[in-house]
Order: sequence, then C-alpha cells, then structure tokens
Amino acid sequence: MPLALVALAVVAFAIGTTEFAAMGLVPQIAGDLHVSIPQVGWVISTYAVGVVVGAPLLTAATARLPRKAVLTGLAALFTFGNLLCAVAPGFWPLVGARFVTGLPHGAFFGAGAVAAAELAAPHLRARAVSVMFSGLTIANIVGVPGATLLGQHLGWRAAMLVVVGIGALGTLAIARLVPQLPSHPHGGLRQELAAFRSGQLWLALGTVVFGCAGLFACYSYIAPILTEVAGFGEGSVTLVLALFGVGMTLGNAIGGYAADRALRPAICAAFLLMALALAAFSVTARTEWSAAVTVVLIGLFGFATVPTVQTLVLQKARRAPTLASATVQGAFNLANAQGAFFGGLALSAGLGWVSPALVGAGLAAVGFVIAALSWALDREGDEAAVSGATAGAEPAAQNLAVRV
Repeated sequence: MPLALVALAVVAFAIGTTEFAAMGLVPQIAGDLHVSIPQVGWVISTYAVGVVVGAPLLTAATARLPRKAVLTGLAALFTFGNLLCAVAPGFWPLVGARFVTGLPHGAFFGAGAVAAAELAAPHLRARAVSVMFSGLTIANIVGVPGATLLGQHLGWRAAMLVVVGIGALGTLAIARLVPQLPSHPHGGLRQELAAFRSGQLWLALGTVVFGCAGLFACYSYIAPILTEVAGFGEGSVTLVLALFGVGMTLGNAIGGYAADRALRPAICAAFLLMALALAAFSVTARTEWSAAVTVVLIGLFGFATVPTVQTLVLQKARRAPTLASATVQGAFNLANAQGAFFGGLALSAGLGWVSPALVGAGLAAVGFVIAALSWALDREGDEAAVSGATAGAEPAAQNLAVRV
C-alpha cells in the first residue's frame, strides 16, 4: 500500500474527529450556548447538509483540475471551516460554520476514494479504500474520545481548535506525499452525470440514505443515552466512544476484506446485523457492561457498510467514478442528517432515551431490504445477459456447421 494513503487517512482522521466529536459534545454545546439537546442536533444535521450540497457542486467544479490540487484545496477548506466553528460567537453562527465545514467532506472522500483505488493494485482496491477510511474510524478510537475529554475540561471550542491543527497537518501531508495523478480532461460534468443513468447506482445510494441513517439515529444521541440510561459517568463516556471507534475500525477492515471476495453478501449481512445490534441496544443499554459490548457491535456492523458500498459504486460507475463516489458521501451524510432528525423527533415526543436505537433498527432494516432487492435485480440482469449471449451464439454455431 502506498505511503500516500497515509496522507489521505490523516485528513480522514480530522474529518472523522470533527464530525463525530460534535455528537460526544452535545451536552457541552447545549450548556454553553443555552439551547436544548435536541436543538444541538441542528449542529450535527447542518454539517451533514453541507456534505450533501458540497459533494456534487465541488466535485463538478473541480472535475478537470489535477487530482492532487483538488485534494489539497478541499483539505484546506475543511480546516478553515473548523476554525470558523471554533470562533463562532453563538448558536446560529456555529450552525452556519458547520455547514461550511461539511461542504468539502463528500468531495474529498469521493476524490480520495478514486485516488486510493488508482494507487493500489486492482485486486487490492477495496482494501486501499478501507485504508483511507481507516483514518475516519481510528478518529473514533483516539480523536473523538480525546476531543470529547478535552471539550469536557476546556470547552468544546478547544476541541475544534485541535481539529484545525490536525487538518493543517493533513493538508501538508497531501501536498508532500500524494503523487501527481492523471486528470480526466475529456471527462467533465456531462460524463460524470452519465453514471447516474444506472438504476443500480440509485439503489446503492438509497441503501446508504436509509440503512446508514439507522446508525446515526442512535449514535447522534449516544452521550445522553450512556449517562441517562446505562449509568456511565460523564468521564466514562469517552472510553465507550473509544470502544465504538474500535468497532468501526474492525468493521471497516472486515468490510474491505469481504468486499474484495463477496461484495453483495457482505453488504446485505452488514445492514442486517446492524439492525439487530441496534434493536438489542434498546435492551442492553440499561447496564454498563452490556451497553459497552453492544456499542462495539454497532460500530463494527455500521462501518462494515462503508467500504462495501463505496466499492459497489466504483464498480457501477467505473467510467465516471468521481462524482458518484462523492455522492455516496453525500448519501452517508444525508443518512446522518435524517438519522439525527428522526432520533431527536423520538426524544422530543417523549418516547424515552432508548427510542433512537429502535428508530435506528427500523431504518437499518429498510437498508437491508433495498440492498437485497438490488442484489436480486443485479442477478437477474446478469442472467439475462448470459442468456442473450448464449442465444446469439447458437445461430453462429449453426451457420458454422452449415458452412462445414
């Protein structure tokens, strides 16, 4: 695996820290800015909306630019957005700054996934993508718990400033380590948009939007669930968040390994097992040890979906993968936004602290159904193609027999 993947992983680490640390700092942000916990869900959702908006727009705007320059510029924009968050004077300026921070997220991971696949041997592409995304998962072992702990003692703004430093380091690493990659001067927006004629691509995006929303419906409110239901002290929440990161890292690695061998079964299994883990969490969250174990499983199954779905999209949009790959990140964050929304809606309705886990289980089950339907349709298409090829071969064989 090329060293350049490490540079991409460093920025992914910064992105993962800033995206998920906000979920661990919900009580601190609410208390400092004098808003309710469900209102802080806007800070999470608005970041996700920024990703959804920025992924197609920034990818289209940079379609013909050199890949290395694009990755460097997107990393720099992300770092600047975090600086705006750290100095935001109030709640709504913070919401706006989070939107700006989210804009380069999808475009970066889209271009980064394509770059990672190009840097690796063909039979290792899924694992190369998982190496880049390992920065995102390792952030949940080190970055998010560290930022949460720092935010609890020095304030959430201090945590944001640390992310600024990590983002700056990652930007410099990309400029130094990533080689010049071939651009596609004859591609452009029209060719990239042509990939969206594929029904399979839309089904893959639908799987992410609904299925991964299950993960975020629960995880967006994991801190109050752990303190109010499981009985963890505020300081112990960081340890459980680190365990979630361990699960994410394992899931990302296992998902990348499985995607290189049996892609469709890996996708369906990940969503089904995530739904079961989330449903179980509504029960296991009531004691500390069982809550901690289930959090690991939720992270594992939840992030096993990332390299598998990303690899599927790269397959289905191989002629114009950059926009499609970036759109997957938009879909992940649309899942983030609607998961946080529906989880917060359940809390606001007075359904109890564990209700986001049940909402999440239902959404993950919808993702499984869409993934299974997509697999079935793909098999039917393959069988039809084989039948057509066989039918075309029979007249040719008959003609050859006549000539002989």
